[in-house]
Amino acid sequence: MEDTTIADLAMPEPKQPADLGDTADTGEAGKAGLATAASTVRYYKVAPGVELNVRSGPGIRYPIVRILPEGISVPIYCQRPGDTVTGYYGTSNIWDAITNGQYVSDAYVNTGSDGYVAPRCG
Repeated sequence: MEDTTIADLAMPEPKQPADLGDTADTGEAGKAGLATAASTVRYYKVAPGVELNVRSGPGIRYPIVRILPEGISVPIYCQRPGDTVTGYYGTSNIWDAITNGQYVSDAYVNTGSDGYVAPRCG
């Protein structure tokens, strides 16, 4: 079976990483850093057997905007701290921005690390 990525799903085109995170102006230096991150974005597999909730912010109090199917890989444009979640890969307060305004708990994403693997969201 071929791996499925989030890019394979029918959904709007993701925004550039500079559009992720807070709406506060990060200045030209911050935008340039995020633009560089976009060119090196990596995809990571979601935990096996998990249909993953995608939320509008970095925490369980944010609404679910969609549910990703089992076997998918997701891009991580940037990461930010949020609610602590215990999942397949342990306990983490890191949330992964997979597109504009959409986050998944890093506790369900196989990044191979307990820490940050992408730049912090603005």
